[in-house]
This record gives sequence, structure tokens and C-alpha cells, in this order.
Amino acid sequence: MDSSKGAVGGRGSAVVRIVLVQGDITVEAADAIVNAANSSLLGGGGVDGAIHRKGGPEILAACQQLRRSHYGKGLQTGQAVATTAGRLPARHVIHTVGPVWSGETDRSELLASCYRESLRIADELGDRTVAFPAISTGIYGWPMDDGARIAVETVRATPTEVAEVRFVLFDASAYASFEAAVGERDVP
Repeated sequence: MDSSKGAVGGRGSAVVRIVLVQGDITVEAADAIVNAANSSLLGGGGVDGAIHRKGGPEILAACQQLRRSHYGKGLQTGQAVATTAGRLPARHVIHTVGPVWSGETDRSELLASCYRESLRIADELGDRTVAFPAISTGIYGWPMDDGARIAVETVRATPTEVAEVRFVLFDASAYASFEAAVGERDVP
């Protein structure tokens, strides 16, 4: 089931329209789809596995080339890099490595960096619509409410030429967390 809710964000930057969608990120038609990748860039579970499966071998080949060239040791947490989108309905996949949540160490800056760096790469590529998953909130254990707050605040605070950010959320619970982070005042 897809459902959407729009909001305007972008404090101190270009106005970014924030849209919430409950559904499958691999079917989103956008300039860029963000992959919650692991550091190897070679596929994995969750969103990462789904993007690699549906995007086809072109994405894996591009990631393997990145590993042979600039990212021999993999992509560091909080960083982002782009590849072809292969067979996905997008121009690019922006791969970013989210942090594993810790109750002892504050890694929120690394999570925010995933969103900032992904927007920076989108700007470099001329992408104007970007679809994000809820980075680090799956197997990496980040609490959904806090992950949603960091995602929305970071997108709003990051200067970008991106016109629309879509948070594509797997289930109703994640959607509700992002809806709360967007806030009632911002919903048209």
C-alpha cells in the first residue's frame, strides 16, 4: 500500500518538499534512490539486498568497480557514493553506510552525515528527486522515532538543490514515526 503526505522543509536552504510514502523503495520513480548499504558495497540484506536484486547486475558491477578503484577497503560509515540504478526506475543509486546504533556511544552525527552526504552527491549529479529509506533503523538497530527525527532535521537543515525528498517507509509504524518527525504544522 502506498500512501503519501507532503510537507515543506528546508530551513536556511532551498525549499525541499518532504513526502512520506509507505511502500517499496525499489519501485519509486526518482532521480536517485538511496541505498542503506553495508561498507562492502556488494549487497546484503534488507533495503540493500532488495536494491541489488531488483536493480540487476549493473549495480553490483558498478560497486565492484568502485571497490577496485577508490574504495578498496569499502565505504566508511556516514559517507556516500553513487552508481547506476541499473533496472530500477531511477537514474542513480546513492549508497550510504549508516551507523549501528549504540546505547553507549552517540553516533547521531554519523547518521546525519548519511543524509547530508547523499544530498551532496545528488546535487553533484543534478538529481532533483531523492528517495530515502529509514537509514540504520532495520538490522542496525537505530530506534525508529530517533532515526526519523535525525533524518527530517538533517534534510531540512542541509542546503541543497534537491526539490523533493521522499522517505519511503516499509510499514505503518515507520510511517507514523516519520509523520511525527515532520510535524503537523508542516503538513499542507
